[in-house]
Amino acid sequence: MTTPLRALVSGAGQRLGQAIALALGQRGAHVVVHYHRSRTGAEETAAAIHARGGRADLLQADLSDARAARELVDRAVEVLGGLDLLVPSAANFERIPYDDLDDDALERALGLNLAGPFALAHQASPALRASRGNIVFITCSSATAPYRNYLPYTVSKAALRHLMRTLSLELAPDVRVNAVAPGTVLPPTSYTPAAIDKLARAVPLQRIGSPEDVVRAVLYLHDSPFVTGQELVVDGGRS
Repeated sequence: MTTPLRALVSGAGQRLGQAIALALGQRGAHVVVHYHRSRTGAEETAAAIHARGGRADLLQADLSDARAARELVDRAVEVLGGLDLLVPSAANFERIPYDDLDDDALERALGLNLAGPFALAHQASPALRASRGNIVFITCSSATAPYRNYLPYTVSKAALRHLMRTLSLELAPDVRVNAVAPGTVLPPTSYTPAAIDKLARAVPLQRIGSPEDVVRAVLYLHDSPFVTGQELVVDGGRS
């Protein structure tokens, strides 16, 4: 009997993290569904995974706290009996005009978008080495083409991309490390239809991305045993 894929997906109670966890569940994976505040969404994710033939366990943690991030990994490995795939998806995405920036804004972004994923990856390394597993980070196309009014976010995602590349060397040959860089996918709910249409017109493929576009990229990287240290940009050609 084949052992199910054992995965930890952070931020799996909403948005991209939820879509990734659901796709893994559809493959029959055993998924630890992490959430911070989105418990209702996480419960919905878990229920949908069970309905799709997978298995899910919920774990809560504030990943802006590195110690909590490391404890999350330990709990996940215990629940799963090991670890094959880590997808750090939880992220801070604050719109702050440059003149309104302060040190706290940068610390918030670096804490959740860089230090948190590092703590998860570092703590998970022994389990991933044992399974010859892999990590797929979620970066952003803004790491290459920055967004105005999102300086802490874009800087933290650029740093996360370099973390991915560095870890791919540090953990080779036992663990593969890659990233998916979404473009305009799941715009904030505050955006008007006119604003979303304007965003779509700026994309060469003339549409906004879908969660499924990102999910396919994550699954490709997971399934590709000779790919490591790569960032797969999923932005319709905008970058």
